[in-house]
Amino acid sequence: MTEKMKLVEWFENLRRTDIPLVGGKNANLGEMISAGIPVPLGFAVTAYAYRKFIKETGIAEKIYQIIRETVREQNDPKQYEEASKRIRALIESTSMPKEIENAVREAYRELCRKLNAERVPVAVRSSATAEDLPDASFAGQQETYLNVVGEDEVIEKTVKCWSSLFTPRAIFYRTQKGFAHEKVFISVGIQKMVNARAAGVMFSINPVTGDPNQIVIEGNFGLGESVVSGAVTPDEFIVDKRTMKIVERRIAAKKIMYVRDPVTGKTVHVDVPVENQNQPCLKDDEVLKLAELAVKIEQHYGKPQDIEWAVDSDIGFPENIFIVQSRPETVWSLKTAELPEKKVEAGLAKPTEELKVVVKGIPAGKRGIGAGVARVVLNPQEAAKVMQKGDILVTDMTNPDYVPFMRLAGAIVTDKGGITCHAAIVSRELGIPCVVGTENATKLMVSGEEYTVDARSGVVYEGIVPAMTEHPSPLPNSAGAFTAAPSAVGGVFQSVPVTATKIYMNLGVPEKIEEYKHLPFEGIGLMRIEFILASYIGEHPLYLIEIGQGQKFVDKLAEGIATVARAIQPRPVVVRFSDFKTNEYRELKGGEKYEIVEANPMLGWRGCSRYISPWYEKAFRLECQAVRKCRDEWGLKNVWVMLPVVRTLWEAKKCLEIMKEEGLERTKDFKIWFMAET
Repeated sequence: MTEKMKLVEWFENLRRTDIPLVGGKNANLGEMISAGIPVPLGFAVTAYAYRKFIKETGIAEKIYQIIRETVREQNDPKQYEEASKRIRALIESTSMPKEIENAVREAYRELCRKLNAERVPVAVRSSATAEDLPDASFAGQQETYLNVVGEDEVIEKTVKCWSSLFTPRAIFYRTQKGFAHEKVFISVGIQKMVNARAAGVMFSINPVTGDPNQIVIEGNFGLGESVVSGAVTPDEFIVDKRTMKIVERRIAAKKIMYVRDPVTGKTVHVDVPVENQNQPCLKDDEVLKLAELAVKIEQHYGKPQDIEWAVDSDIGFPENIFIVQSRPETVWSLKTAELPEKKVEAGLAKPTEELKVVVKGIPAGKRGIGAGVARVVLNPQEAAKVMQKGDILVTDMTNPDYVPFMRLAGAIVTDKGGITCHAAIVSRELGIPCVVGTENATKLMVSGEEYTVDARSGVVYEGIVPAMTEHPSPLPNSAGAFTAAPSAVGGVFQSVPVTATKIYMNLGVPEKIEEYKHLPFEGIGLMRIEFILASYIGEHPLYLIEIGQGQKFVDKLAEGIATVARAIQPRPVVVRFSDFKTNEYRELKGGEKYEIVEANPMLGWRGCSRYISPWYEKAFRLECQAVRKCRDEWGLKNVWVMLPVVRTLWEAKKCLEIMKEEGLERTKDFKIWFMAET
């Protein structure tokens, strides 16, 4: 049997020249093994095996006839869906010829023998012969199945991979690109599953800015599917190639992960343990080892790469790091012309009060502006009913079934995902502005309403902002880097980039929030209530308790806090409990009766030591009741608190006990900050 007629081939025998036989994914796995890259063991079911299958069973002509009959209007997604449904049913109901079946079964048995295991869990991945070439990319057109165990299931998933050559998105893609369906074939890679502690994606070039000196690594706990699909906003690490040092990191709140169910063997998603959600999924030495491999792979291929990786929980460092896929980066590596330099026009001026930020996220697609009518959808079926050319697609996360509707979109906004998720990759390829990882766009954006999406800074504004949409191009500087995009400062509209560091603002006078609420801040990091005590209430809390008006204190304080919290929802307001010193409390009506005279009030009876004292505890409870009123009665869950002057742990614990008794206990949506002063 000649090389071109082989039914299966082991990865270690493959090279990049074997793309016609095994497709880009499988050929690249073999190529990386030859270059010394750590790749899990596996083999490919060749494209020849697929061709043999459709010809010997007589279904080839039936497949292509269905496409000719069904797809008559290139921009009608429903026609692609109908063709796909019929073709996939045809392929999956056709028995695999025994010669092919026996070859696949024997190869799987040999893999088990090599790994000294009876039933090795494997990943079964599609690898089309026109996929992953420089002018033919679109991530995830065909299917992948994880944690496949046993010969029978490997055979079943191989056929499903074959049928995935005709998903709606795959038929659409080939039609739009002008590829003849009869000339595109598919191979299937069968590869040992890594028992992943963490996994994800990395680029050997910054995929958003095009900076060739940066390696961008995104990851989550468990299997990498959560990162690729955009099911979570992942951790992000940026490594400088020149120094091989981590120059940026963003640790996300990772609430879910994909794992192998030990009972069923299937891939399931589970909650990340609370104690791990805000912890990095990678250690620094693992980040740097991945960066080292990214450089090695890029140098081997001579062009930037898009790489999938996994860290095995069963093996020690550095042998625990594996590369499971690599393909050419398809946006920046294909750019041949420099963007013309543009000057900022005077027309970018826009009154601050006219701008309203709806959501913020991560800029991930074309670094430009998109404006239009939002279509908030939960799935591709809903998108098929409502999406029109130029609409803003708003959804939780995208998958390959969204591609026909993403092509229609003027901009894309998602709740989840990072710069290597599906929505980010496809939007860059389509040249569409995209903002991902907003957390709540599907809740805050309204279908049918108009918005402006600034994909340079990761901000979505309410309404159409003419000054932006008239000058939508990104603004490159002379070095080719993009300048910061617009914010509201001094009444003039300028864009502000989304940074890994959240910028919070201080506030003392509640009414001032109306002047400041349009500024680009993430929340109020310190709301001092002393102004409310002095100006709204004016009376010492113990005096009010003595005369039976303690509720007045609660109501007035709650009103002041609520003024701010309502104005900036859902951004948080961190309310610092009162931090008056004894001399300042004496200035309140009735204060002289309750306050001692101290030589140095700055170091005296204040903060936590005041709250827990038998003389003042009941007044502290009034402050707690005011916060609870905002949160529980008025629904202002964006109100958090801060304890000032935390001097000892036992004082802090006592304060927390009092707060708990008053209904204030730390949860995921109620944070308690400490201010430790020395």
